[in-house]
Amino acid sequence: MIPNRALGRFADRLRLRAVKMVAPHGFGYLGQVLSSAELFAALYAGHYRPETDKIVISPGHYIIAAFAAAAEIGVLDEALLDTYGHDGSQLEAIGTERSPAVDLTGGSLGQGLSGAVGFALALKMAGSTEPRVYAMISDGEMEEGQLWEAALFAAHNKLDNLTVILDANDSQVDGPVSSITTLEPMAEKWQSFGWAAFDVDGHDAEAVDAALTEAIKSGKPG
Repeated sequence: MIPNRALGRFADRLRLRAVKMVAPHGFGYLGQVLSSAELFAALYAGHYRPETDKIVISPGHYIIAAFAAAAEIGVLDEALLDTYGHDGSQLEAIGTERSPAVDLTGGSLGQGLSGAVGFALALKMAGSTEPRVYAMISDGEMEEGQLWEAALFAAHNKLDNLTVILDANDSQVDGPVSSITTLEPMAEKWQSFGWAAFDVDGHDAEAVDAALTEAIKSGKPG
């Protein structure tokens, strides 16, 4: 396990990178990085292997965090970060099929998990046991039926090579997620669908790292 202090510094560097990406032209999804930096730190510093694994960013506006994390581990040219959100840049403000350093980003919210399930199922069918699929989703997406269909499918097909990270920041365009839909108890809902689910403080990088470790070795989608 990576020490919490090291993961915390990693998260701080992600936030700093994101500020530098957004501040010069006053545009971008900075809040998404501030909310999820420890989640990305735990994933990218301790678990994600870019040479084998797949990354899915379901809420496309979270792509800024993925860009910052990819640059931090050396799989994305740091110079590109200065072009984030600019016309003609590879680093568009909302992820698209052209976004580098990720395997899939979502369109309408709620679609990304289905894509991640497809990757995980394809790997199983191909007999690939080493690669994992990691998907970042948001709590607002849990209002979408497609996400729950994908969750059921993953458990039914025993896709234990799939790991989901949910950023439950209670924030969406329409207002607090909790004022729109009652999602709690989130972990219990996922567990009832056959997932290994863990509810931890998303700003405690060490706790996130430990939860990822437990999910990966659970023998279930997690």
